[in-house]
Amino acid sequence: MVVEASAAGSRPRAGWRFPDLTPWLLVLPLLVSLGLVSVYPIINGVWLSLTNTSLVTQEDAFVGFANYAALLGDGAFWNAWWHTVNFTIVSTLLETVLGLGMALLLYEHFVGRSLVRAAMLVPWAMPTVVTSKMFGWLFDGQHGLVNYLLKTLGLVDGNINWYGSVEHAMQTIIVADVWKTTPFMALLLLAGLQTVPRSLTEAATMDGASAWRTFWYVRLPLLFPTLLIAGMFRALDAFRIFDLVYVLTGGGPADSTETLSTLSYKVLFSTLQFGYGSALSSAMFITETIIALGFGIFIVIELRREA
Repeated sequence: MVVEASAAGSRPRAGWRFPDLTPWLLVLPLLVSLGLVSVYPIINGVWLSLTNTSLVTQEDAFVGFANYAALLGDGAFWNAWWHTVNFTIVSTLLETVLGLGMALLLYEHFVGRSLVRAAMLVPWAMPTVVTSKMFGWLFDGQHGLVNYLLKTLGLVDGNINWYGSVEHAMQTIIVADVWKTTPFMALLLLAGLQTVPRSLTEAATMDGASAWRTFWYVRLPLLFPTLLIAGMFRALDAFRIFDLVYVLTGGGPADSTETLSTLSYKVLFSTLQFGYGSALSSAMFITETIIALGFGIFIVIELRREA
């Protein structure tokens, strides 16, 4: 009797089924791959940031948060951090505004619209290194096309050393980045515009609303979540800027275009200070996380407000 009761008590409940693990088995290779190429490097980088590992001094000891404490007093770090933040804010704002204008234009029907949409993506599809060399020739201080046009139009008296001067180097990099990445923003915002019902804009027009009022009170509120998402993607990508700066200026002149990516590269692979370089990379990762959280909060608030 006891055995029967025990056996009966150990039976699965009626209606209970063992979970199907097939979906997890199917995504297991993907999870392992992501873990190896994404999660493990992050964990290893954080661990290295807590050590004084260096191939020059052959040190490899745990130092805790000493590298982060050194960062707080490192003028080079704060210089690169400010340049990166400044570049991210200015380039993202310009690309969002210009991309929105391009999206509004390409949303309308006109002859050759499909061809213009395809041509718009050429700057974005172009490799960044090619863009860097092209703008290097355009803004050359001696024989660049930009200086030639400005002198021909009488806007300047002499040549301007665009990416070789402290005053103009960062501006040149921002112009190059805006030229390359604005089509990406326009593509995202164009997709968002196509989700706005035409019936709303047509109703506003029939009620006598001008084109500006229709955009401001109808299109823009519905497009705002897409603007935030596109801005988040672009800001996170801009904060990691490396190739454009590295090829065009190398962080100079006088560290006026040094960014966190270029500074981390130099510390890691030029001075071979893996511990301190990993702390720089971790600080960059932390800043990007804060940016993503900030955008995420605004996106959630906006989506809840619309719901």
